[in-house]
Amino acid sequence: MANTTTLNLRINPLVKKQAEDILSKLGISMSTAINMYLRQINMTGGIPFPIELPKVPNEINADLMTKEELRHKLDKGYEDYESGRVTPAAEAFDRLREKN
Repeated sequence: MANTTTLNLRINPLVKKQAEDILSKLGISMSTAINMYLRQINMTGGIPFPIELPKVPNEINADLMTKEELRHKLDKGYEDYESGRVTPAAEAFDRLREKN
């Protein structure tokens, strides 16, 4: 057996649980996954995937809107809320998960 060392990490419990669930489906332990990640860092000489902010579609990117466009979207959202044309976030995410 190869020499090993212990690595102590502080991890968000929800993130850890979600990762464990996925890794379990793949038949991979957390220890194996972290070893794989560290080996990839060594092989590539850096983080083995791009680190970047998610791309936000222009039509909902508040940074690209004029004050008038943003105000219009906020007003429309408030009108939808007031008239009951809304879906609770948990339900919307459940629907998204069902589609995938």
